[in-house]
Amino acid sequence: MTQKYKVFSWLLFDFANTSFSVMMVTFVFPLFFKNVICKGEPWGDALWGFSISLSMLLVALISPVLGAAADYSGKRKRFLFVFTITSIVATALLSFSAPGMAVVALLLFVFANMGFEGGLVFYDSYLKELASDKSVGRLSGYGFAMGYLGALAILLLVKPLLAKGIVLSNMPNVQLSFFVAAIFFALFSAPLFLVLRDEKKEDRPALSVAALVTSIREVKYTVQNIMSYPDLARFLLAYFFYNDAILTVIAFSSIYAQNTLGFTTGELIVFFMLVQTTAIAGSVIFGFVTDKIGPKRTIVITLLIWFIVVVAAIFADSKELFFYTGMLAGMSMGSSQAASRSMMTRLTPQEHVTEFFGFYDGTFGKASAVVGPLVFGLVSAQAGSQKVALASLLFFFTIGLLLMTRVRSVGTLSEG
Repeated sequence: MTQKYKVFSWLLFDFANTSFSVMMVTFVFPLFFKNVICKGEPWGDALWGFSISLSMLLVALISPVLGAAADYSGKRKRFLFVFTITSIVATALLSFSAPGMAVVALLLFVFANMGFEGGLVFYDSYLKELASDKSVGRLSGYGFAMGYLGALAILLLVKPLLAKGIVLSNMPNVQLSFFVAAIFFALFSAPLFLVLRDEKKEDRPALSVAALVTSIREVKYTVQNIMSYPDLARFLLAYFFYNDAILTVIAFSSIYAQNTLGFTTGELIVFFMLVQTTAIAGSVIFGFVTDKIGPKRTIVITLLIWFIVVVAAIFADSKELFFYTGMLAGMSMGSSQAASRSMMTRLTPQEHVTEFFGFYDGTFGKASAVVGPLVFGLVSAQAGSQKVALASLLFFFTIGLLLMTRVRSVGTLSEG
């Protein structure tokens, strides 16, 4: 199979899985969970934040071990398939969730999000073998752009189903939209499993007692190895904080827009379409910028943009201003994530690529998302103000930015 088909199948997977993100994490399911399943009660924010935090915590605990197991066995694609099919099946089952089923819906969402987030550990680790150091920024940017294009496509598909709102009276159509998202995810992720191949390592099963023991031992060494790469360690710590804030903004954006600013479902659909469009542009443009000035400087720029986004959202007193804020958020969302993945790729040694990405996407990436959503949900429920909860995220962005300035990049002479 030629390299271009491998790259395209990898990009298409981003097209597929971001449909889950926009439907189940960012837009439709959060509103359905808060306003229909939890009947609009204030504790719905706290419960939603808890479900995000729990799923991320579980992924954080298992990702390093499974990442090491994938390196040991050479069966990375099989692990990716298991996580992907788990997310697809759980998403399809969420189409049966209804009022009074908060616990069941929460558990199904935890499995669905674990499948989505856990799969990224193995998916992202392919980047290093598909792109050279000179083009990794562009390919990473293209991946996120394809993802946001997929999100735009799924929004267009389900728009007729959501025309009457994400409300109890329109529940069958909203439930059907979850099933459509599951089919979309399954259909467009399939090419990756047909095109990409696992490494050939004889007599090494994908998961066995021996593999798990070896993997746990490797995780211990991974921590020691990461500490021997001080810039990698500093970057991961910075990523821990700023990614926490970004994922929290994503998880609560639709709830904030509707409950605080009074957005209708139709306005939210248009809003998220605009966000996905600017995210596509941001991913592509900043992909080139990353290759030109390096990922460190790109991340710093995007974090400064995030400061503007959060402050503008806090003081937004009109839907029009929030529309512009959302478009800016989309631009910085795609670019900061793509640049971060490029930074991790540059700092990661080839022999530990899957295992280190397990820490990047798992321990640091997912564990960071345990704190933010939980804090946002609790602050919102206690203070009775989502604006106060949003302001708390500025602390995470500040710490991440300060730590990022201390990271020395590699592979780019223009960066210190």
